[in-house]
Amino acid sequence: MANEREGRSELTYMELDNVNLNPKKRSRLRLFLGKSYYRTRRRLFWLFGNAKFAIHKENTPYPLICFSHSTPLLRKLKGVDMYLQYNKITNLKIAAERMNGIILQPGETFSYWRLIGKPTKHKGYKKGLILFSGTFLPGVGGGLCQLSNLIYWMTLHTPLTIVERYRHSYDVFPDSNRTQPFGSGATCVYNYRDLMIRNDTSQPFQLKVWLTDTHLCGCWRMQNRAVETYRVYEKEHFIKRELFGKYSRHNTIYRKVFDLDGKEIADEYITENHALMMYEPYLEMKD
Repeated sequence: MANEREGRSELTYMELDNVNLNPKKRSRLRLFLGKSYYRTRRRLFWLFGNAKFAIHKENTPYPLICFSHSTPLLRKLKGVDMYLQYNKITNLKIAAERMNGIILQPGETFSYWRLIGKPTKHKGYKKGLILFSGTFLPGVGGGLCQLSNLIYWMTLHTPLTIVERYRHSYDVFPDSNRTQPFGSGATCVYNYRDLMIRNDTSQPFQLKVWLTDTHLCGCWRMQNRAVETYRVYEKEHFIKRELFGKYSRHNTIYRKVFDLDGKEIADEYITENHALMMYEPYLEMKD
């Protein structure tokens, strides 16, 4: 997300033509070598990069809530065993404990995977739902994207700066009961597809994440009152049929910035999204 408060020209079809959504088929050897390379490069960045990572935690909550949100833990998905979602809850509990209470000081960077570490059976992680090349697969640590989605969405409503985020390559769920714009999440793959957030403000922020019986909950907390509020929305949304037969979905995400009097002071471009749809769109003609 850019620091400068300036708009962006609308997404053109010429730009869209340069987005290749046709899934690439790679051999197991190619996948293994690629993951090993990018994971090694990420570890070297953690060790020798110029970012100062947040590691300190405090149990006592900061007095003020900057933004809070929650998402349901269970969804009924066609053809997916519910045990994978119950295992996801276990995975989320372990990961949430690793970052609950983390303090993001001015100048520090929050790294999702650096705080969680590699999800393994030894740490108590179970097989949850993993999205791979448009299909659902069981995998240890599956389901952690729900936590990265939550943190990303909350951060969009704060003055914190998102320095690394990856969009989902597939639109998994229809819009029924959707409360957020399409493409407002952040996918995560250990450890090279990370969610990183930097504090460019003059005050520390505290992340709180926890689970209830039904929801994953979180909030960014602060010590001093915020001087701005935000409203995130989508523009330029459309669906098209690709040449290889599948449907794709596209939009851009913006946010409006308001001062304490409720006056709009900026309209900021955040990101654009392009994803293949994992369901057939229902197209309805209306007068």
